[in-house]
Amino acid sequence: MIQVKQVVTGMIEENCYILYSENQALIIDPGDETSKIKDQIEELGVRPIAILLTHTHYDHIGSLEDIRVDYDVPVYVSPKEQDWLGDPSANLSVNKPYEVNAKPADHLFSSLETLKIGPFTFDVVPTPGHSPGGVSFIFHEDQFVISGDALFKESVGRTDLPGSEPKRLLDGIRKHLFTLPENYAVYPGHGRDTSIGHEKAANPYFN
Repeated sequence: MIQVKQVVTGMIEENCYILYSENQALIIDPGDETSKIKDQIEELGVRPIAILLTHTHYDHIGSLEDIRVDYDVPVYVSPKEQDWLGDPSANLSVNKPYEVNAKPADHLFSSLETLKIGPFTFDVVPTPGHSPGGVSFIFHEDQFVISGDALFKESVGRTDLPGSEPKRLLDGIRKHLFTLPENYAVYPGHGRDTSIGHEKAANPYFN
């Protein structure tokens, strides 16, 4: 069984997730506050084996290089945002307290694929619209989704940013997330967790 640990990071309260099973962990969207994320990893007593990125806005990758180097783990990202990792203008860190300039990822997601990394098996599905390469991760065996900045509790990701497309965002959520069973939990990039059923019934962007 996969355990999910949420670590809220930075001034805009980005959710980094540590998914762990059999003493191994996936780190999803390591945002700000490297020490806070590392403290949680050490407290859980787990060994990171990969970093997964739902997208590459600065608030989701601020600690990427530190975590990658300290634990010597590969990074996975959409090919549509590979170049954003090292481009402060694209990842929106220009004019922020510090610019994010990360190295290229080690692996690029396919548009639709099932990955197995250590004890973790999950689907990678495209949920662009907030950003061009936005993806979500579906863990069917444990019945939950990591939705990044696509789907939030009773909301969706911003679509007033460079590369945003409102229609694509809603279409991707309908096609790849709202077709899941209603009991699936949803862990978003900001805010509280929710469920597919709750969002289908209560999210104002779809009703």
